[in-house]
Amino acid sequence: MQVRGVLFDVDDTLFDYSGSEEAGILAYLRESGLLERFASPAAALDVWRSIMRVQYGRFLAGELTFVGQQCERTRQFLAHLGEGGAEQLTDGQAAAWFAGYAVHRDAAWAAFPDAAPVLAALAPVYRLGVVSNSSVGHQRRKLDAVGLLGHFEDAVLVCSDEFGQAKPAPGIFRAGCERLGLAPHEVAYVGDNYDLDALGARDAGLRAFWLDRSAGGAAVAEGIGVLHTLTDLPHALAAHCP
Repeated sequence: MQVRGVLFDVDDTLFDYSGSEEAGILAYLRESGLLERFASPAAALDVWRSIMRVQYGRFLAGELTFVGQQCERTRQFLAHLGEGGAEQLTDGQAAAWFAGYAVHRDAAWAAFPDAAPVLAALAPVYRLGVVSNSSVGHQRRKLDAVGLLGHFEDAVLVCSDEFGQAKPAPGIFRAGCERLGLAPHEVAYVGDNYDLDALGARDAGLRAFWLDRSAGGAAVAEGIGVLHTLTDLPHALAAHCP
């Protein structure tokens, strides 16, 4: 199988989303005097992330808009803290609170150190693109802020909000292949989420690579390659996709 293109997930694959999220919410809670209401910073982060997983899942399912899930996350988080009337916050009030968090989060935005060198190495050989469970505007802004946007053309930024389907649906992976002008069997996909990225891409007919930065050594299903750093990707493509 000759691979001619590579599609990437963004968050926690090219871009250190988890690191910026942690730094952002803890800094904002500390500034707001709310961090002391939790037993520890780790406890605060756990609550924030557990609410995010539920509400972001509703966005991916089409129940909420991208901004709507941010507002719901804010309401539920403040309600957890016992803030009176939190669940009755208007969208404008909830969005304003979330924007305060976003200022701190965005200040901590960073690409993983291995992302830019690998994208630069792949660009002369492969067509590159993005398939992400997010919105195009949001991901474009992040990639631009961390210096990675130049490796991708706008046409190959495929995101669930605009496309109407989220990973692991086969259609969104195949849409990414179409934007590259390639068949699925000619495209590799790299992502950090085993179920959404690795299994989803494999089942859509792409060559799937799971980026396991923890190097935990977990067993994987047939047809899935494992990377512990993006630096391993060029060799993996050459070895597994001659």
